[in-house]
Amino acid sequence: MHVRGLTKRFGALVAVNGVNLEVPRACVYGFLGPNGSGKSTTIRMLCGLLTPSEGDIEVLGLRVPEQAEALKRRIGYMTQKFSLFDDLSVRQNLEFLATVQGLSRQDTRTRVDELLKRYHLDDRQEQLAGTMSGGQKQRLALAGAIVHKPELLFLDEPTSAVDPESRRDFWEKLFELADAGTTILVSTHYMDEAERCHRLAFLDSGNLVADGTPKELTDKLRGRTFVIRAQSPRQAKQALDGHPDVLSVAQIGNELRVLMRKDKVTVDDLRNAAGHADDAMEIESVSPNLEDVFVVATRKHAQREEQPA
Repeated sequence: MHVRGLTKRFGALVAVNGVNLEVPRACVYGFLGPNGSGKSTTIRMLCGLLTPSEGDIEVLGLRVPEQAEALKRRIGYMTQKFSLFDDLSVRQNLEFLATVQGLSRQDTRTRVDELLKRYHLDDRQEQLAGTMSGGQKQRLALAGAIVHKPELLFLDEPTSAVDPESRRDFWEKLFELADAGTTILVSTHYMDEAERCHRLAFLDSGNLVADGTPKELTDKLRGRTFVIRAQSPRQAKQALDGHPDVLSVAQIGNELRVLMRKDKVTVDDLRNAAGHADDAMEIESVSPNLEDVFVVATRKHAQREEQPA
């Protein structure tokens, strides 16, 4: 997939602003960002469901939206909200989707049987979809999205309404698909899910603010992240908030996670920045994570937006 200058405007609102993407084949590519960051709008444009205001999109060698109709049979799309038929059984839902995708009667029977077994739904095939649990609905929706064996699968925040165990199981299924050659583009706002992706794109207010592998992105912040353990963490946080060398301070339980504006910061530098708020405080340099990456990327973008033209 190749995307250049992708932009979508809704009147005066710029929902997606000049996004460039390169998504390799058989890759789990993550879209990370808060609600309203432009993830869903971008996915709909890539699928051909929404016409971009500007930009060039090539998906599986096809130009979008010009060749969107030809693309439909080669992609799968799973939305955040369960979109199958509540009053049809599990099997009936899959059979209907297979028919819509043009599978023959024999191929439909074979494929549905295979998916029911793979996604542990064979003992529920006569159950009405509307009576299933969140995790079961999620597995059914994924089975429906791949009933026609698409080359590319779009998933729009697919795990937002399920429990942690179901989320882990779902991601195992995604990697099975990727190992078999399916390219997967999945949007999420969960940092732990983002860490599972082969590559990531961070979106903020419609802007692409960072992209790369999780390791590439976190390695850029080495030497800038610390954990502080103090008897009075709130007092230490107040001392650090607003300091010119400190980019962010987040309290996690009784600890503070501190992100500095530059690397090569020493423990003594940080203790001085805290103003010796607590002489017994422990300060430890720690590895950066994707939340740190997101904070840096979004703050940099906000600062550029605030600069006068």
